[in-house]
Amino acid sequence: MAETFEGYCVKCKEKRHYQGEVRVSDSGRRMARGTCPVCGTTINRILGKASSS
Repeated sequence: MAETFEGYCVKCKEKRHYQGEVRVSDSGRRMARGTCPVCGTTINRILGKASSS
């Protein structure tokens, strides 16, 4: 299920709203990963630590 997030696109050098999915990294951090709607670059936003429940 895709959710809408706001993140910084490094290529466009602007904040963008994008559709993404929440994933857990190897270090246990939650992150929203999606693509920039303007240039197509991958955008990652760190959301915080994943709950251990």
